[in-house]
Amino acid sequence: GGRDADGGPRFDQVVPPGGYLWWYVDALSDDGEYGLSIIAFVGSVFSPYYALARKRAGGVADPENHCALNVALYGKGGKRWTMTERGSQQIQRSAHQFKIGPSSLRWTGEELIIDIDEINVPWPKRVRGRVTVRPKGLCRFVTALDNEGLHRWGPIAPCSTVNVDMDSPHVSWQGHAYMDSNEGDEPVDKGFWDWDWARAEMANGDTSVVYDVRPKKGPGRIVSQRFSPDGSHTPFEAPTRHPLPASAWRIKRAMCSESSAGPQIVSTLEDTPFYARSLLKTRLLGEDLTAVHETLDVPRLVSWPVRLMLPWKMPRRS
Repeated sequence: GGRDADGGPRFDQVVPPGGYLWWYVDALSDDGEYGLSIIAFVGSVFSPYYALARKRAGGVADPENHCALNVALYGKGGKRWTMTERGSQQIQRSAHQFKIGPSSLRWTGEELIIDIDEINVPWPKRVRGRVTVRPKGLCRFVTALDNEGLHRWGPIAPCSTVNVDMDSPHVSWQGHAYMDSNEGDEPVDKGFWDWDWARAEMANGDTSVVYDVRPKKGPGRIVSQRFSPDGSHTPFEAPTRHPLPASAWRIKRAMCSESSAGPQIVSTLEDTPFYARSLLKTRLLGEDLTAVHETLDVPRLVSWPVRLMLPWKMPRRS
């Protein structure tokens, strides 16, 4: 799952034709004013270019020819969003470094340094700066998300701190961060109808995660784990799933909560035809928590109207 023997991220893992591998980071500032998410893709699951290449090649397209760094910044100074796809000639992967065009991720053994040099879309604005993620401990947990073991998820550093130092927009902040990895031996649309995912920092510094998945084959799966800063983890029984208000694009979403009133959406950070990211209030393991929540609607993702819209948000530089 994109990890080395010690549990740290490793960037040279072989990805099968038509498959994918990504490293994900999200963070919230200590003062609650800022947030971010960063995803580094080998075989971008959202890419209309990768989807077309797979169709033309009978599902065996090269994932290294469809890499991207997705950066979303929220808070004062306005939102910035980038996801420029790069071809294989513009990437370099080694054990501890992943270069994607002018941007890169580098693992030092103690921290993940993400140097960002991208252009906001659709309105061109520079997005440049450095994000440094410092794990409190590394985690070796990994589990299949589908019922055939073709899609897997594993937190790398679910309890981390972050330093954000951006030149454009000009913001600096510190906070709590989370890092994980997903991988698949086939396209994501082959395995799932949809999923809801959420993570929340707890009062003692642990991180709770609920991954609520509807695979295309077999029963649904809910993975609910509590991760400690030392990398240890314990499962817990996910409470009742509650429906959330649909997004502006009418995406159905849900979240588990111990509260009879159900979770409450604080703000929606991303609202797209196939994907929504929100901050919400919920109750897990006896605590009232603020959670980062995501919903992916896979049939929407692979629909032709969405495929035709995506190049406006995801330009390609071969």
